[in-house]
Amino acid sequence: MIFSDNRTPPLPEFQALMKKTDQLLNKEAVGRDTYYANRNGTDLEKDVFEAVSRAAYHTSFEGSIQLVSGAAFPDIIANNYYGIEVKSTNKNHWRTIGSSILESTRIQSVERIFLTFGKLGAPVEFISRPYEECLYGISVTHYPRYQIDMKLQPGDTIFDKMGVPYDTLRKMSNPVEQVSRYYKSQLKPGESLWWADTGSVEDESVPPTVKLWTSLSSDMKEALTAQGYALFPEVLQSGNPKKYNRYALWLVTKQGVVNTNIRDSFSAGGKVSIRTIDGIDVLMPAAFGKIHKYHGLIEDTLNDIDEAVLKEYWKTEKIDSDRLKQWCRMIAATATTDLRINYDLVWRVLCGIFLKLDGGQRK
Repeated sequence: MIFSDNRTPPLPEFQALMKKTDQLLNKEAVGRDTYYANRNGTDLEKDVFEAVSRAAYHTSFEGSIQLVSGAAFPDIIANNYYGIEVKSTNKNHWRTIGSSILESTRIQSVERIFLTFGKLGAPVEFISRPYEECLYGISVTHYPRYQIDMKLQPGDTIFDKMGVPYDTLRKMSNPVEQVSRYYKSQLKPGESLWWADTGSVEDESVPPTVKLWTSLSSDMKEALTAQGYALFPEVLQSGNPKKYNRYALWLVTKQGVVNTNIRDSFSAGGKVSIRTIDGIDVLMPAAFGKIHKYHGLIEDTLNDIDEAVLKEYWKTEKIDSDRLKQWCRMIAATATTDLRINYDLVWRVLCGIFLKLDGGQRK
């Protein structure tokens, strides 16, 4: 194959090439709905490649068009500098799911990419646009991928929403962190970003399988319940019908466990007798009996977990050097929000459970 010595013809020349390519594709599509209805992704890449090659005659790009296809990104390259990614839908609309935001298979020499989109639902039509101008959001299959809308208006791209240019995002070492930060800022109460690792919080992956709580071993149930107390103090908040919501989302999205009766893990059982730091036995909600039972696991969780995780789950800007004391203060404040339990009583009970709390001093 003959390649041009001019590796980077000006962008307007490539734009003209793509405009002519669209004209050729749309001309050939007239009256051929059945043909295109049976074209798969690989077939369509060949159709676009042939059209680009013909459009390149007597231009700076002649002889430089390559069909890469396969796992590489983009599918077609021109002069080793420009690229064309081919996408399509069999429906009569202009939206589909695009490529991974990581672009780990990107051909490194390619700096500018256009997206050629085939709307293969009758009437068949083709449009080519700069890649970054038609990406409106992020979707998740097995990994975050761009959402494509060929009719997207200027200013409505995902990059406009995040305030980060496409070329900046794609060159980041961890673009998922930036994307997840944006989507987390858009979450509504009761929502959780199950797919994204921020890169600065938990180094974990989404579980590949989902289990029922009833199928877990006793040890696993106890460990997950202890972590629930440690990470989500609101589970102690009496009278709050949503107090288990964040824990339920965490249990499914981070642990792959579905518990259809979460209340029983924390508060079922009425009242229990607990001895305070001053040696007085008092009746407390059953949840405090669970804290007494799991106090070792709770303390281990607090000490072992990453500080950034605690900041996120506790919704605080600062984690004290004594995490256990900070947690106990939150538990005491949370458990008394319904005004039926005295703060000092809760604190003395917690000090009786965790004897390391400076002889009961809460400040």
